[in-house]
Amino acid sequence: QVQLVESGGGLVQAGGSLRLSCAASGTVFRINAMGWYRQAPGKERELVATITSGGSTNYVDSVKGRFTISRDNAKNTVYLQMNSLKPEDTAVYYCNANALPYDSSIPRNYWGQGTQVTVSS
Repeated sequence: QVQLVESGGGLVQAGGSLRLSCAASGTVFRINAMGWYRQAPGKERELVATITSGGSTNYVDSVKGRFTISRDNAKNTVYLQMNSLKPEDTAVYYCNANALPYDSSIPRNYWGQGTQVTVSS
């Protein structure tokens, strides 16, 4: 199994920046991709950004040009650099890993505990 621990959330004014970190530990056969999701009150959890094992990235349209996902394989850590933050970015941000366990042929999702990001206007 994979354990994911997020950090770096906080309170920031609109236009400011935050950098989220997600440290992964544990054992699986293969991690297909990792990403960041967010969930605001009253809304469904949405995909923010993903990065594959090969380094390809994708972003939801609303954060393109403002957020950057990256990884440090040596540290087993994924980052989300968030610039030009807007109040609508306020949410709990969750780290996600899509991985294939040793004892299954079906990939599964692993989730961190979430970190709160609040952007004031």
